[in-house]
Amino acid sequence: MNINERVQMLREKMKREGIDVYIVPTSDYHQSEYVGDHFKARAFMTGFTGSAGTAVFTKDKALMWTDGRYFIQASQQMDGTEVELMKMGEPGVPVLEDYVREALPENGVLGFDGRTISSGEGEVYEEIAKSKSASIKYEVDLVDEVWADRPSVPKEKIFELEEKYTGESVKSKLDRVREVMKSKGANVHVIATLDDTGWLFNVRGNDVEFFPLILSYSMVLMDKAYFYIEESKVSDEIREKLSKDGVELRPYNDIYEDIKKLSSDDVIMIDPRRFNYALYNNINDSTKIVEEENPTVLFKAMKNDVELENIRKAELKDSVAHVKFMKWIKEDALKEGGSEMSATDKLESFRKEQENYLWQSFAPISSFGEHAAIVHYESSPETDVKFEEGNFYLSDTGAGFYEGSTDITRTFAIGEVDDKKKRDFTLVLKSHLGLARGRFLYGCTGMNLDVLARAPFWDNDLNFNHGTGHGVGYLGNIHEPPTGFRWQFRAHEIHPLEEGMLLTNEPGIYFEGSHGIRLENEMVVRKGTLNEYGQFMYFETVTFVPFDLDGILVDMLDEREKRELNEYHKTVYEKVSPFLNDDEKKFLAKYTRAID
Repeated sequence: MNINERVQMLREKMKREGIDVYIVPTSDYHQSEYVGDHFKARAFMTGFTGSAGTAVFTKDKALMWTDGRYFIQASQQMDGTEVELMKMGEPGVPVLEDYVREALPENGVLGFDGRTISSGEGEVYEEIAKSKSASIKYEVDLVDEVWADRPSVPKEKIFELEEKYTGESVKSKLDRVREVMKSKGANVHVIATLDDTGWLFNVRGNDVEFFPLILSYSMVLMDKAYFYIEESKVSDEIREKLSKDGVELRPYNDIYEDIKKLSSDDVIMIDPRRFNYALYNNINDSTKIVEEENPTVLFKAMKNDVELENIRKAELKDSVAHVKFMKWIKEDALKEGGSEMSATDKLESFRKEQENYLWQSFAPISSFGEHAAIVHYESSPETDVKFEEGNFYLSDTGAGFYEGSTDITRTFAIGEVDDKKKRDFTLVLKSHLGLARGRFLYGCTGMNLDVLARAPFWDNDLNFNHGTGHGVGYLGNIHEPPTGFRWQFRAHEIHPLEEGMLLTNEPGIYFEGSHGIRLENEMVVRKGTLNEYGQFMYFETVTFVPFDLDGILVDMLDEREKRELNEYHKTVYEKVSPFLNDDEKKFLAKYTRAID
């Protein structure tokens, strides 16, 4: 069945249910950014496989909203189908909710699977329906009826992340959550997001490819907690440890019935952005609801000293693997007929040499030449290309270690590249250095600081159509709230930068049909000077891989930038060289040499 046939079958199901507009988002039942194969309904219906987007279907329209990271990819993947790309934020493109309001007829029916829509989004759709005297059907998963061979939900065993990695016990975490509950007047807190539950109970799993997450919910009471999970996934040892901390296992789907049992004496605290609409509607009208961000969101973003020490170890191990990979790219890839996919395999092999390596921390982006202009391109046997001299190869990948997750992007010149490409590369480097040197007063957000990276682009009437950086989870989600670097306002990313937060610094530039460049390190937010002006903060870079000197036009760098690049490269050599053989050290010395 091709995409158009799927769309037509969905419309037949919509007609049977009397639904005029049907929404298919990206998320699973937990508002996850990246989802397991069972939940890739939007990709199944549109052909677009990116991590962000929402599809809307009517009797004669099939539309797909996504952001600037995916314009090229979505356009290519949906080419030849009736699904129309809606480029979010572009002139003339309506906001999704505005389109739904316009498309929904008076007295019509708006449909979606309420488990895949957040309660906050659901409230918006309720308002839209009310304005049209329309109704909502949220208990219908129509895609499931179309998707005959839908993958099953995974049932792999979970594993404990010991306190030597987490730096905090389950009991301590529960106590901190209960303190917030008490301050908000709540005696029940339900968490639906996978990374928050995994963090709270110090467990990880493999229910989402590349991400150590577990399909689960949690309910925290003042004297105990419930962990909703497929119980066959949990070993007796983990069950016993959780029991000692007052955590009881419950079947995964029992959360929907248990939440109905809350009484008028209960006050439940939920996060409307991270709580699905169907679950929300199971709360009794008599139960008081307090809407607050999950306290675990901020708790897990502010890494403790044990986590930070582990993260530095993970970053160093990954940097060693990456330097070896860089040597292969620069010296052997062309001779061996290297390609996008073989490069991914080669990097994976170097990472596997490192102790406590688990798996890649997200789907690898391995892109040569014009493919690198697709921000989140994923190579496949159908699109794989071999390297050739004269263009850039971009690698955006990450590793999951017991000591934490990494995320790094490097762009390498394959052979000699022309001055236009070198100018582009150097512009991205200037941007990266500008943010890395940031010094700021406590209270600043990523939105305040994004201009440090954008300035070199804006000075040249250029821009890149994605955020400059994001929070990184500790063996959790690679994109972690509640802050990030971007110039546009996003309500869920406005929390001040706190000590211990781990973020990426990844500006880029992209030219469709030609090349793309992105340079990414990870940085820890640290406290600096405290004086009469307040608490100053700065960034500690924890990624140690050279920036390819073959791509730089030195004359474009000012003296400060040259000094910063030389200092960074000196640190790279000092930290990484002890783990290399003589030949590898010689290579590293060449690519960390001081520039004039």
